[in-house]
Formats: sequence, structure tokens, C-alpha cells
Amino acid sequence: MQVEVTNYNHRLTEEKWQKIWLENNSFKFNETQTANKYYVLEMFPYPSGKIHMGHLRNYAIGDALARYKKLKGYNVLHPMGFDAFGLPAENAALQHKIHPQTWTLQNIQTMRQELKSIGLAIDWDREVITCLPDYFVHEQKIFLDFFKKGLAYQKESYVNWDPVDQTVLANEQVIEGRGWRSGAIVEKKKLKQWFLKVSQFSEELLSELKNLKGWDERVLSMQEKWIGKSEGLIINFEIANAKNLKLDHQHIKIYTTRADTLFGASFLAISPNHPLALELAKNNPLIANFIVECNQGAVDELSLEIQEKKGYETEVEVIHPLDKSQKLKVFIANFVLMDYGCGAIFGCPAHDQRDYEFAQKYQQKIIPVVKPNQNFDPQDLTLPYLEDGVIFNSQILNNLDCLTAKNKVLEILSQAQQAEQKINYRLRDWGVSRQRYWGCPIPILYLDDGRVVGVPEDQLPVELPQDVEFDGSGNPLLKHPTWRFTTFIDPETKKVHKAVRETDTFDTFFESSWYFIRYISANSKQAFDKKLVNEIMPVDQYIGGVEHAVLHLLYSRFFVKALKYCDYLDLDEPFKNLLTQGMVCHHTFKDNANQWVYPSEAIEVEQGKFIHQDTKEELVMGRSEKMSKSKKNVVEPANIVNSYGADTARLFMLSDTPVSRDLDWSESGIDGCWRYINRIWRLVIGFTNTQFFKELNLTEINNQYLDLTFYNNNLQQFDNNNKIFELLKITHKTIFACDEEYNKMSFNRAIAKIREFSNTLEKFKVENNFDAKIMFFALKNLLILFSPIAPHLCEELSQNLGLINIVAHQNFSAFDDKLIADSQVNIAVQVLGKLRAVILIDKDLEPSEVEKIALENENVKKFIGDKIVKKFIVVPNKLVNILI
Repeated sequence: MQVEVTNYNHRLTEEKWQKIWLENNSFKFNETQTANKYYVLEMFPYPSGKIHMGHLRNYAIGDALARYKKLKGYNVLHPMGFDAFGLPAENAALQHKIHPQTWTLQNIQTMRQELKSIGLAIDWDREVITCLPDYFVHEQKIFLDFFKKGLAYQKESYVNWDPVDQTVLANEQVIEGRGWRSGAIVEKKKLKQWFLKVSQFSEELLSELKNLKGWDERVLSMQEKWIGKSEGLIINFEIANAKNLKLDHQHIKIYTTRADTLFGASFLAISPNHPLALELAKNNPLIANFIVECNQGAVDELSLEIQEKKGYETEVEVIHPLDKSQKLKVFIANFVLMDYGCGAIFGCPAHDQRDYEFAQKYQQKIIPVVKPNQNFDPQDLTLPYLEDGVIFNSQILNNLDCLTAKNKVLEILSQAQQAEQKINYRLRDWGVSRQRYWGCPIPILYLDDGRVVGVPEDQLPVELPQDVEFDGSGNPLLKHPTWRFTTFIDPETKKVHKAVRETDTFDTFFESSWYFIRYISANSKQAFDKKLVNEIMPVDQYIGGVEHAVLHLLYSRFFVKALKYCDYLDLDEPFKNLLTQGMVCHHTFKDNANQWVYPSEAIEVEQGKFIHQDTKEELVMGRSEKMSKSKKNVVEPANIVNSYGADTARLFMLSDTPVSRDLDWSESGIDGCWRYINRIWRLVIGFTNTQFFKELNLTEINNQYLDLTFYNNNLQQFDNNNKIFELLKITHKTIFACDEEYNKMSFNRAIAKIREFSNTLEKFKVENNFDAKIMFFALKNLLILFSPIAPHLCEELSQNLGLINIVAHQNFSAFDDKLIADSQVNIAVQVLGKLRAVILIDKDLEPSEVEKIALENENVKKFIGDKIVKKFIVVPNKLVNILI
């Protein structure tokens, strides 16, 4: 039946093929064939309502890779799930009077349908939803195993408190002193919290970064800095007036990486939460008030770094360990962290920016002790001088380089038992307690005899009560009349104890730290099938935003190491390769009232000048920024898919920009992609409507591989037909190029090659049955090559072209080395002026060598037979003509 060459009907086609893929289990992972597995995964979405353009780009990238790997013969695991706990659901409950679970599951239903509508090659049977008991029951068991192994513990600590979200934030969730979600100024608050012992794996997390060859260098650098390994000394400063001040403390220990600058010390500074500070506060209300003031703010290092430096000068003095005649004042300072080092530092203003600012404010001595080199005049130093150099003004350390000086200080003070070497890490243990309802309950009970125990495994999962009220103040679980109260039967004594449940829930990064392993055993009653996990993990390609570098990506690495420690699996790292994709950006617009305006409301009346489509007032176009609802520079993927089709949307996301860079949205760009989709449609349908196509033996040609050998064996059918050879050549070159570019995820470059290829095919004139055979082979490969980008279109056209298997079940064609070489040339070999072979030779080969290779060709031998070669004509790099 002849198909009308009209525009491509994306709605009918996409619905049709999505149904066929589902019915054929086209993307189902085969657990029995893990030897050739390839696990591709994009970071799973939070179900906020609808997918946005960032989702579309992320999943288009992963899907193109998954489809390519499937074509290459891999058993591809490509699952999907939803990161379904989190505060936005509670906010929705408060705002819309709807239960968080109802809101979340409704959103998942919407997003699942939208994700399916873009044609993702997903094994949907492995879907995980983290807010459902069949997921978080395993999370609770894992936590209890961590608890038994000492990897989970409880302590009282100062935490980052978000006064708007009414919850604790991890340091990584504090951005420039504000909550990462609410934007509220973060406060310090002392609470009893549950922690995971990330610090136990600090060295592993750091040292194994070097094994992550396939990770973005930016992420590796960010993690290295966040882990923050340093080698230094703990130095013991004796308190000179401890007796006079009636102090319990006799010494102050400090940690430093710059022992070489010890003679530049002009003061000591201790944390407001240092035990000595708290001791002093008992009898000094001014100090007590200062400590309260210091505790109003975030506890993360960046916030401390940028806040105003404040200090309180105490009466305490310490003795300089290398110069007993010198005494140093002790300050309580708001920039010193209690949980880093010893919670105390010595201030060396001449060689530390922070100490320099503090010394100037509080009029402390600034004593330079390092200069660039021996001949440098110290009077010319620009302070603070932060580089290494030569020590001066330091008594026994004078004229030493910095490293030698450090070793000298260690030698002297260790002999005096006043110092020891210490390796320190900035990385802190992960506080996982959150004071919110919509999260996984922490499975802990507080007994009436003071013990803290895990919920018995046969009582898991601990589920959230449904009958809670959301009034915006704190954690609803604390106010529930019955849920908190339960009993515990002691397994040894059988005594029944009254018990109170833990009302904190897990940080939602807990769920996302192991979901990629759960996909492997998504429907199992156990968290993991250890054998399968060991066979399938790590994820071969992980895709997500760089903003997760020291949050999700670091926590996931820790989780894998902790699970290995608890004998869940034998795995060192979760992700073999990591791609951090760029953002989708759009121009922003504002009106005269400085209010954001949707780009769709902006009309360009002349180049660079825009007016509002309704009010006609002039608009100001801002820079292109990440799509954001607050700035109204958003485009709904659903609208694009409905108007242009999923394949057009996918093509736009992948065609012009490397995936690691930001992508600028443009209407002209999406229109151009739609036109190209229709060009491919018309190209293939136009060919299938020809008489030459209808006369093809499709059963035979479906399985034919057309390469140089095929060409040489069929020369007699098309004497001197150079266009056939050129089409074969560009077909194989395109297969080779796309194979390379897809493998590197350079989708824009692969698409450029496909466009070049289709341009050639549009110009190719089919003039006989043999031309049609070559054209069939070329179009078949065009559709296979383009299918990772535009799968629905390629499936429909392949069906029209008469391919036996659907494209999703095809194999990526092999390329003929002899047809793609650029360091070599293909030259025609003629016998008496008629083309008899094409041979591959090195460029600029000596004529005698060309003659030798040509005469060895079987086809040439056949046409020469037993005749004598009279003359051998060589046109360098072009042709050979043999006269007989």
C-alpha cells in the first residue's frame, strides 16, 4: 500500500510504538545474562507535579545512550523511580489541605505518564517509589544494621536549623548561610541527632577518587576539597593562669597545618562551644551572652568564613611552647569550629587571611615569620603572606624552609611531649535526623529504663500515621496522640517495656543513597540479591547535575562502602562513569514594574526590542538563565511533545550543544528540528513509493550486508557507476562516526553526521533495481543510527521500509574498515577501461606497489585471465588502468 508523502503524524505514531514496545517487553532487562550487561541510569526525579525541561534533557541523554548500547548488543538495564519523600509534599498539604501521600502519588501518576510519552526505553517493572513501605522497609533494616555495626549513632550537637522549614540541614544543604530549599537564614540549634559515621571512610572516600576515571573532573575536585585531608600537629599550650582563675582546664590543644609559623602566633582562639569557653561562661554572663550570640547562625564552614569575625577576649593566657617567656591571650571566636581539629587554633595574622582580619579588628600583634626567599627584605612583604618560603624572626627556626621548620617543631615539641602528628579531615559525620513528617521514620525506640533500641525486625516497616494535622509548626509526629507510644518486649528477659518512638524522619538523601542498587532487586522481599548486585553493579553510566557533587554523589559513595562493611555486597564504588549535564536555559523578560514576564508574552518588534503582546509596553530582555518557575522563563515539555512530538523534543535536546554544556531554548531551534523530522519522513516514504523499491526482494535484502566485497562482487551489474561506491562509502563512514560519537555521548556530533548522511541520500537518484538495493541498505542504517534520538519516527519508517525486526531489536551495523580509512584511499582498478575492482591502498603509494596490489585482486585476475599485461597506467590516488 502506498503511503501518502505528507507531514509526519507524531501523535498516532508515538502512541502506536510505545504500545508495541510495551507488548514486546522491548526494554526488559534479562537477569540471566549479566555478562554483557550495561547499566545506564539518570538521577531519579522528585515528583513535584510535571516534568520540566531539565528532566527532559537528562532523560533524553540517558535514553539515547541506553538505546545505542542495546543496538550494540548489550543487555541494558535502564530503570526509573521516584524520590518521593520530602518537604514540598508537606507544604502542599498545608496549602491545599491534601495529604502528602495523596499529593505525591497523584504527581507520580502524572510524571510517569509524561515520561512514558517521550518514549523512554525503561524497564518499568523495576520502578521504585521511595515513600512506599516496600521500599523504606529495607531502608529501616539497613539503618538498624548500621546501628549494630556502630555506623549509626546518636549525639547532641549544634545543627543548622532552618526556621522556615523547621528542620535540620546538613552542612552541604546550607548555601551562603541560607537553607538550600527555603532560602531562610540558618540558625544554630543544639539537638540530639542521629548520625551516620561517614568519617570512618574518609580516607577511602578520598583515596579511591583516583579510581573514578570516568567522572567529571569538577566533581572529583569538589569531593576532594570537601573531604579536606590535611596533615598537621596537635600542639599542647599550657594555661599560664589556670590556678589563679580556678580553672579545671590546665591546657588548650590546638590543631595546625602551619607549625612553621608558630613564632608568628599572637593569640589563641577557641570555639564558642569549646569546653573551656563553657567553663568560663558559668561565672561570666558576658561570655555566656557572647556564646549565645555566636550560636545564632549556621554551623557550616562557608557560613563561618563569610560572616563578620567576632571575638571575646578572656582573662586566660597560655605559654608559647617554643618561648616560655612569651604569653598569648585567648579569645573566644565565632569562626572557630568545635568539630574540626581540636576546636581551637593559634592565630598567626601575618600568614593567614582570617587571622589577619581578626588581629586588625582586635588590635593584636602581626608578626611576619615567612618571606619568599633568603634575600627578600621583610620590609617589602605584603601581608598577609600566604605562600611558603624561608623562615625568619623565629629564633631556632631561622633560615629554614617551611617544611624543614615544621619537622623541627615536631621534633622539639614531641620530645617535650607537647605535640603529636595528626591527620585531619574536613568531612563530618552525616546528620540524618529531620524534624518533619513526610520522610522515612527512623526505626528507634526509647525505653522506660533509658535504653535506646532498634525496632524489632518483625515489626518493620514503621509506617507513618495517616491521621495527622498540618498547621505549619514543627513536626506533626510529635503532636500525634497515639502513634509515638508503643511497647517493647525485651528478647532476653521477655519483660514488656513502655516505649516512645523516634519522631524524627530520615534526611531524604538517605533514600537516594541506595536506590540504584534496589533497582536490581526491585521486586524482591530482600533489599538486595547479593549475587545479582555483584554481577550488575556498578552503574556503568550515571547522569545528573553537578549540584549534587558533595551531597548525593558523596553520600552514595559512603553508602556503598557502609553496605560492604555490613556484608550486603562486595562493591567499592557505585558509579563507574559520571556525566554532569548542562542546564536548559531561556531568556528572561521583565516589564516596567520589574515583574517577570513569560517569554511567550514577549513579541520582538525589531532586533533586540520586545513588547508585551497584550499591554504593548516595552520589555527588558535579561540574560539566558536556568529555566525557573519564579522567573517565568519556563517551557512545559508536555506542550512541546503535544505540538511537535517526542522525537522533535528529544532531537532539540541533543542536536546542537554538547551534553555537558548549558542549552539555550529557542522556538526557531524546535521548529528546525520539526522540519528535519519531516524531511526524514518524506525521504523514506518517497523511496518506498517508487517502483524500484516495490520490486525488491525484502526477505533477501533484509539480511544482506553491503560492503566493499559485495561491491567488487557485483561490478558487472553497474560498470563505472561511481555514485554507488560513494554512497556505500558514506554509509560505512557514517556508521563508524556515529558509533564513535554515541560511545562518547557526543550526541550533537552524531546528529551532525546523520544530517550529512541524509543530505547525501536526498540527492541520490534511484535509477534501477540495484540502486534501490543500495538505497535500502543506506536508509536502513540511517534509521538505525537515528533511532536513539528519534525512536518513534525510525520505528514507523523501518516498518514502511520493510525491515523484518523492529528497530529496538536490531543490531548496530558493522562498518567496513576498507571503506572508512582516511590515511588510505580507495582507487578504481580498470581492465581495458572498464571498472573491475576497487582496492584500498596507502596514500601516495609507489606505482610499482600499486601494480602489485591491483594484480593480486581476485576480480582483476578473473578479467585478465591468461592474457599478458601490456601496459599499467597509474593515476596517483585515483585509478589504475590495465591494458592487456
